[in-house]
Amino acid sequence: MLTPQELRIAGLVADGLSSKEIAAQLFLSPRTVEYHLYKIYPKLGIGTRTELTRLVVLRKAPVAGQDML
Repeated sequence: MLTPQELRIAGLVADGLSSKEIAAQLFLSPRTVEYHLYKIYPKLGIGTRTELTRLVVLRKAPVAGQDML
């Protein structure tokens, strides 16, 4: 389970922000952002920002069949 800070960082990664941009927005150092990513990846069984983005986008996507008539 991700911490609230890890969830914020994952969302910002999915929005396409760099670690430096995320750090500025959350008042952290880029190294701290990278540390959070280092902790996030094994929790989710992934290894890259691309995979993290994919997971976040899929989680936000509506379930197939939902919103249909």
